[in-house]
Amino acid sequence: EQPYEADSFPYAFLEAFGNKATTIKRLKSGTTNKSDLGGVLQRGNIHIKTCDEGEVAATLDALRESAATATQKAKFTLATDGKELQAEDLEGGETVACEFRGFANHFGFFLELAGISTVRAIKENSFDIKATSRLNKLYVELLQDNPEWATAERRHDLNHFLARLIFCFFAEDTDIFLGDDLFTSTVEQMSQRDSSNTHEIIAELFRSMDTKPADREKEKIRSWANVFPYVNGELFRVVDPSAGPAVPRFSKIARTYLIHVGKLDWTKINPDIFGSMIQAVADDEERGSLGMHYTSVPNILKVLNPLFLDDLRQKLEEAGENGRKLLNLRNRMSLIRVFDPACGSGNFLVIAYKEMRAIEAEINQCRGEFDRRTDIPLTNFRGIELRDFSAEIARLALIIAEYQCDVMYRGQKEALAEFLPLEKANWITSGNSLRLDWRSVCPPSGVAVRHIAEELLETTLDQAEIDFRNEGGETYICGNPPYLGGKKQDSNQKSDMRLVFGSDFPYKNLDYICAFFEKAADYLSSNCSVAFVATSSINQGSHVPTLWPRILRNGIFISFAHRPFKWKNNASKNAGVFVSIIGLSQKTAQKRWIFDGDSKREIKSISAYLISGSNVIVAKESRPISNVARPITGNAAYDQKHLRLDESEKLIIRSLNPDIDIIRPASGTSEFTSGKSMWCLWIDDNDLDAATRIPLVQEKINKVREYREEGGDVARSLANRSHQFRFRNEARKTQIIIPQVISDAKDYFPVGYLKNNVVITHLAHVMYDAPLYNLSLLSSKMQFVWAVTVAGRHGNGLRYNSNLCWNTFPVPKLTEQNKVDLEQCAKNILLARESHFPETISKLYDQENMPDSLRAAHDRNDEVLERIYIGRRFKNDTERLEKLFALYTKMTAEKGVVKT
Repeated sequence: EQPYEADSFPYAFLEAFGNKATTIKRLKSGTTNKSDLGGVLQRGNIHIKTCDEGEVAATLDALRESAATATQKAKFTLATDGKELQAEDLEGGETVACEFRGFANHFGFFLELAGISTVRAIKENSFDIKATSRLNKLYVELLQDNPEWATAERRHDLNHFLARLIFCFFAEDTDIFLGDDLFTSTVEQMSQRDSSNTHEIIAELFRSMDTKPADREKEKIRSWANVFPYVNGELFRVVDPSAGPAVPRFSKIARTYLIHVGKLDWTKINPDIFGSMIQAVADDEERGSLGMHYTSVPNILKVLNPLFLDDLRQKLEEAGENGRKLLNLRNRMSLIRVFDPACGSGNFLVIAYKEMRAIEAEINQCRGEFDRRTDIPLTNFRGIELRDFSAEIARLALIIAEYQCDVMYRGQKEALAEFLPLEKANWITSGNSLRLDWRSVCPPSGVAVRHIAEELLETTLDQAEIDFRNEGGETYICGNPPYLGGKKQDSNQKSDMRLVFGSDFPYKNLDYICAFFEKAADYLSSNCSVAFVATSSINQGSHVPTLWPRILRNGIFISFAHRPFKWKNNASKNAGVFVSIIGLSQKTAQKRWIFDGDSKREIKSISAYLISGSNVIVAKESRPISNVARPITGNAAYDQKHLRLDESEKLIIRSLNPDIDIIRPASGTSEFTSGKSMWCLWIDDNDLDAATRIPLVQEKINKVREYREEGGDVARSLANRSHQFRFRNEARKTQIIIPQVISDAKDYFPVGYLKNNVVITHLAHVMYDAPLYNLSLLSSKMQFVWAVTVAGRHGNGLRYNSNLCWNTFPVPKLTEQNKVDLEQCAKNILLARESHFPETISKLYDQENMPDSLRAAHDRNDEVLERIYIGRRFKNDTERLEKLFALYTKMTAEKGVVKT
């Protein structure tokens, strides 16, 4: 809607898709803009160019053919002259061509730029996001008009009201309600334009849909409301009239928003994803972050396919046209139960249902039973969800999915005939999954089910029990439970962890999702399998020896695993979290698979580190197991920073006594990576007298002495040399500095090579006078993937522990020529950095901005080292890790220190 300005358009476009102001600033300055056509090119994202009128097509061709587009791995190209816009998805091959003023209708095409992995359904119509946007405006307006509904006591009522509206919008566009736009047009025609009675009109419509036709005359249902069908399912029941009205009051603006929402074509709704997006409307902190809860269908299928859908499809293919085998498969599917213990708004359950209906439809087609009613009951798809609104949306999404599948596979007439009235059974439970007995919600074969709710959109704890219709069937547990690291859990969540693991188990540092694996392991049987999306951290670092010996008990094994990858579908706050997908089973004949990106391998066993091999657990070592230099922690000062100097203090001291050398540059992790200068006093005993004649130096020494004298035993023992750090390690010639914390936006460890005069503090690790080939090893992809795996991540980054990351690092025996080759690689890396001076290490090693020359130097270093390991380049990180673990097992077994 803004006036087109050629110069500012690319930056406004990128800002709209979530780029930060600092990112835009770097692009504008040219620091990160890699365009070779005078446009704007953001590495890994998009190449944009504005052009003269009529040159859009030619410009798009030029962008496609641009060398920079390829080298910077742009995913999209976009050209516009302010009147026309064209864009291309370089990976998928799809294109967009439209008038400039209409290109906002195609925003779904570019969703990946905002970190939302997309599917074709969203790209083509983007309906779900449009619906959520309009519902969001309505929701906010209703909260403003009805402040009492914003209270904790009534927020559920507003969410419940929203669910009812969604059903009405869907029903009026799919002929469930007879008449065009029956609900929206009735509200528009019968309510006053000033909105004074809008709530009364809607309340009467709801009352009609909750009243059986035979009772409507007695209940005095208005004639204009009597045309609506009886919905049942308790969807429109007023639970407690004394608690307040069932419909909020509407302002004139809110009434307009309601009509705008109803004007959308709700036949386009995708129940597999709309639930998560509607959920964003009702979450205060996340309102408007439309991709916040959205889990893409491809990512969900990464869980469901290897868990059980692939097996069903294989059995379908093997059955061919054999009627008996097809019948057996259909009967088997009718008994399968899918259970998501943290179901959110039902994405996993809906996808599982739709995929199973597709397989069933093929069976029916092969058997010539085209309009056969489904044998797959919705109540076989069970879930638990903490938030009641999400649970309501999950049930609603499944109902809509069932109707849409009936229309697709049986026809509109048959689907309508059986859709209403709804059954009131509630098969999604609202509650704390870690405090509920999963067997009571989704009982294994032979166990009676206690069903915790009776009404479709209400949940209470004193309801009747509803038995499964699938006695003897298989159970598949799946989902994407909450992660939450140990330090981020509140007191209630810590209590959940203690309840699940027991107070004697060291659960406090485990991620919250570990409790879901423990509950699943307790549930598992030979007729049940599980697969969860999990943070990659639970298969790294201290989680491995703590959690996995407990999980892999009673014959349980990892049946398949997707190696860690970035979960990019969460639009803003959670974009880029590293996850794995882990399947567990007790089925002894089950094949075992490892997925790494697009590759898939069948293997004999999967370790707790999610690689092929036995369950060897890496333990800390005080010295390297390989013939390499030993790092130590830098110099601790015990000085309360009084021995540190700022720039002005350094100048004062040197001006007062330039003849003594008592000042050294100092560096920890942050100084090394950010390029910030830090100085410290480094006073030899023979310089002490001269140094203390400088008042500022004497003052600092006195403050150190006071601090140490008031401290513990160690501090007091240092008080008599308060002019010095506690440790005074220093190199004779050179030293290698290793940062203690590495951010997530790195492909390599940015280690440094410093002169001997730099004092490395305890906030970094250091190798003194180590041969330069050690820097090559530290800078390699081999060391990076090893350290991330055995040490675990710090957030999305890494806290480097030398006893675990380096001392355990298995390196083959190096020849003298190997060392010479690696030293040359290290020199090339250092020279590549130097050529970009004064750029900081942090910026040089940022994934998005890493210079091509530096990346090439690291790539050459990897090639030389990997040929030492296996005579060629490794195909991927999985192959790297499998080789490293095999070598680690061999080297440590010889020393008798392997822990399993």
